[in-house]
Amino acid sequence: MLIAVLSGFIVAALAPWVFRLAGGRTGWVLGLLPAALTVYFATWVPQIAAGDPEVIVYPWIPGLDINMSFLVDGLSLLFALLISLIGTFIVIYAGGYLAGHRDLPRFYVVILAFMASMLGLVLADNLIAMFVFWELTSITSYLLIGFSHEEEKSRKCALQGLLVTVAGGLALLAGLILLATVAGSYEFSEILAGESLGEHSAYGGILLLILLGTFTKSAQVPFHFWLPNAMAAPTPVSAYLHSATMVKAGVYLMARLHPTLGDTNAWLITLGLIGAITMFTGTVMAVRSTEIKRVLAYSTVMALGTLTMLLGIGTEGAIIAMIAFLLAHSLYKGALFLVAGALDHETGTKDITKMGGLARAMPWTMVFASIAALSLAGIPPLFGFVAKELMFEAALGAAWLAPVLTVLAVASAMLVVAIAGIVAIRPFHGPRKATPKEPHEASWAMLLGPIVLGSLGLAFGLVPVLADSLFVQAGVAAVYGEEVDFYLSLWHGINLPLLLSLVSLAGGIFIYLNWDGVRERLARTSVIDRFGMERGYDKAMRGLERLADWQTRVLQNGYMRNYLYTILIATVVLVGYTLFGRYGLAPPLTAVDGLPHELLIAALLVVAAVFVASTHSRLGAVASLGIVGFSVALIYVLFSAPDLGITQVLIETLTVILLVLVLFRLPDFVDFSSTRDRLRDLVVGGLVGLTFFFLVLFAIDVQYFDPISQYFVEESVPGGKGRNIVNVILVDFRALDTLGEIYVLALAAIGVYAMVKLRAEDRH
Repeated sequence: MLIAVLSGFIVAALAPWVFRLAGGRTGWVLGLLPAALTVYFATWVPQIAAGDPEVIVYPWIPGLDINMSFLVDGLSLLFALLISLIGTFIVIYAGGYLAGHRDLPRFYVVILAFMASMLGLVLADNLIAMFVFWELTSITSYLLIGFSHEEEKSRKCALQGLLVTVAGGLALLAGLILLATVAGSYEFSEILAGESLGEHSAYGGILLLILLGTFTKSAQVPFHFWLPNAMAAPTPVSAYLHSATMVKAGVYLMARLHPTLGDTNAWLITLGLIGAITMFTGTVMAVRSTEIKRVLAYSTVMALGTLTMLLGIGTEGAIIAMIAFLLAHSLYKGALFLVAGALDHETGTKDITKMGGLARAMPWTMVFASIAALSLAGIPPLFGFVAKELMFEAALGAAWLAPVLTVLAVASAMLVVAIAGIVAIRPFHGPRKATPKEPHEASWAMLLGPIVLGSLGLAFGLVPVLADSLFVQAGVAAVYGEEVDFYLSLWHGINLPLLLSLVSLAGGIFIYLNWDGVRERLARTSVIDRFGMERGYDKAMRGLERLADWQTRVLQNGYMRNYLYTILIATVVLVGYTLFGRYGLAPPLTAVDGLPHELLIAALLVVAAVFVASTHSRLGAVASLGIVGFSVALIYVLFSAPDLGITQVLIETLTVILLVLVLFRLPDFVDFSSTRDRLRDLVVGGLVGLTFFFLVLFAIDVQYFDPISQYFVEESVPGGKGRNIVNVILVDFRALDTLGEIYVLALAAIGVYAMVKLRAEDRH
């Protein structure tokens, strides 16, 4: 399993080399990896369908109880299969869509790394490991959204997506740590096996932090604005990240934690209402748009809201609908995004209003676009119809939220039917419209994905028992927390969900036929955008820039003294507050029991240091500085460190000689600072000195472990084969530290040599 998850990173590193060898066939060659992973994960289906999940553990950081562990159950396996299957078509598709692009090798590197990150995210059993993969998806998606990095729009949209999701990720990390602390484990499998945390006092904080992370990742209102903007990415990225994989990561995590967090009214109200509002908002914004990728992006927001709403409802029927809708959406939305890319690639425009009559020029694209769109609209016998019926049934059974959720669900379904017509009928039927490029059928590399994904949606609709027995049953058991007895069917008789489907179909057809007028009316709602979250994001970014400008002027203005003041005062405040806040104003002072000569050395050191800071005589300052150094050397000697004392003496002697040789070439002392500045420096220096004086006193008073010195004494001869304990410490016990110091000295010597050599050459 570990090799399967990490193989994407390995192949990603080799992708440029493969590209040099395979050229235009690179997509087909690299597509073998996700295809092989699909086969590998498919071998798990019989075991998981039989209700036998498995945990695989690889020790990672045992001292911190962090493992690279993986949980394979119905939920994680469904996601892993979708990621690897759709990833196969995306890699192949990219070879045709981006053929001839100079940065295509870089695209392969990042898309494969992203695939590996998503696999790690959905399969990880350890919270920390999952979060590492979670952040890797944010980083790799940033690189993919900003693939066209020379365009300002791409850079801006990539940064927006990164900042929103990473900000949510910080909240998520805090929530996961709090969850692990309360549950007593960092493993999902152990947390889910324990009791629900709904009654725990920390439940509110855990829920808030985790939902902030999942809502930002899965583009829930009010964080939905970043997802449509991410359509600045190439179509393969949009099809993979923003329809089938990354944006569902938040939904995945909410589903994973549903047995632990999902039995409270807070969960029901928050997820139910936010999900329903997101669902409706996405459909309205989709109908308002004309760019085909943007229409599909907003319909993805709708789908994410639907999944969140169903998780919030939390009943057996809602969880069944959620898993079925997840599967249906991944299939038809992946196909539709790939169709949108084919239309853009072959016609030269993304604007639906500028397309028409393409059926004869692109017959295969038209057929499978229609199949996927029918599933999107929830028309039988597509699997999307089965999922929509289940969604209506779940909304009707949502306790006291049923009326609100049902109304929003029906209204959204009407708009989705119109969206399906917009993306599948408008471009291919009606009078032929002139396009920037002469349209023709896309290559097989670009058609393979829509054909397979669309066909799967049709097959699962005609024979729902396939999806039921292979994926949905196990997925529902993983999310609901126990086995649920149900079966999927294309026909359940005449009932209220069917009537609601007919109402939504009729309403959707009406909206589609009047789309131009509806779009113009909805365009008037754009005034609301001035007060939306995206405008708040823009203002926050401008405020951040102003803050950065201010702090640069105040703190990073090029004056070393200001840097030192900032560092020293911050240290005094933080360390002082911690010390006296914890220990009070009574440091552990004890009577001084030093010998007379020791006290004399200490007094001499203090007097010499004060004289260095106050004298105007350079010779006196150097002499006093030497006294400070030799006093420190005497302290080393008195406390059984003669080798350090000798080193200190040598350094001080050399320093004093060098300074004296240079002194007579320097100008006289000049007072560049005022008396007020010097008093300020005296106060700051005194505070720093007192702070570290008390810090040393407190540190001496606290002894958590036995001193290590006795270990050095005992192991010097048998372990280090030396009787000079200090040498053994430096060479054996602290070998890497000493090696680092040697490297530093070597680099400094090289630098000095280079400067001396340069000056010598300048003279010639």
